[in-house]
This record gives sequence, C-alpha cells and structure tokens, in this order.
Amino acid sequence: MATVTLKGGEIHTLGTLPSTGSKAPDFQLTKNDLSSVKLSDYQGSKLVLNIFPSVDTGTCAQSVRQFNEEAAELDNTIVLCISKDLPFAQARFCGAEGIENVEMLSDFRDGNFGKAYNLEFTDGPLASLHSRAVVVLDENGTVLYTEQVPEIVDEPNYKAALEALMDS
Repeated sequence: MATVTLKGGEIHTLGTLPSTGSKAPDFQLTKNDLSSVKLSDYQGSKLVLNIFPSVDTGTCAQSVRQFNEEAAELDNTIVLCISKDLPFAQARFCGAEGIENVEMLSDFRDGNFGKAYNLEFTDGPLASLHSRAVVVLDENGTVLYTEQVPEIVDEPNYKAALEALMDS
C-alpha cells in the first residue's frame, strides 16, 4: 500500500507502482468512441501514462493540458491520459479545451487498470478512483520511470517524466 495525502489527510492505494525495469502490466481501457484498447496496441511507441482521479478537477485538467503541449514535440511517443471518467466526459473536456495531442482513456468498465498498477484508492473521499501518477514506458512496455504524486492536489514532475524519455 502507498500512502499519499489529499490536502494533508492520508489516503491509501492498493500498493506501489510497477518498478523501474519491470514489464508494465497489460491493460484494457476504453477510448472516447467506446472501443477497447490494450497495452499491446501501442507496441513500438514510447508511452507516457498520465494517470489521475478526474479530468473535472483543476490539477487533473492542467496535467492533460501540459502533456498535450509537450506531446506535440515528442518523437515516437504517445501520451495516454487515464482516469475513471466516462469517455463522454473525457471527449467533452478535450473538445472544449482543444486537446488533440494526447489520448484519453477510461478505466470505468472494470477498474482493472487501477488494480493492475496498484493505484486505486482504497479509502478516503476518493476511494475507487485513481491516484495521481505518471508511468513512462519504452517501445517494448518496460517501465522507465514512475512517479506517485505524494499530495494528490499537486501536479506531477513533468520535466522528470520527459527526461526519462530522452534518456532511453
């Protein structure tokens, strides 16, 4: 179990993120058109998994905007923004914000992504949602970098995540 805070109050996740150098757990998530996508569908591309509780909060929305800007300049890299938001809400947000350089994916159907990556909250007001985290994968699905953001209202370390891509 990992412990993070929400405005200073402790909340917990199922466990710790996959370790650097390990093979990333497979997943099946839902795209905005309600089709399914798996990790293997991205074979051959580097991935930034931008994971958060809900796009309808300020910090989560900002992380999508920031990675959207950064993604436009990355070679052979796809940024996946993952939450339990319904695909309809994700599509509405992207349309309103002009978000075009990231893929929004939802774990609403069965929550297996949050469980496989050990980032589902087990208690507190955000129970069953995803913790704010970033996981960077190479072209073969090997974990290059992880960050479990210690205070859920804080933004992730964008620079460190992007540097992990450059170092691979």
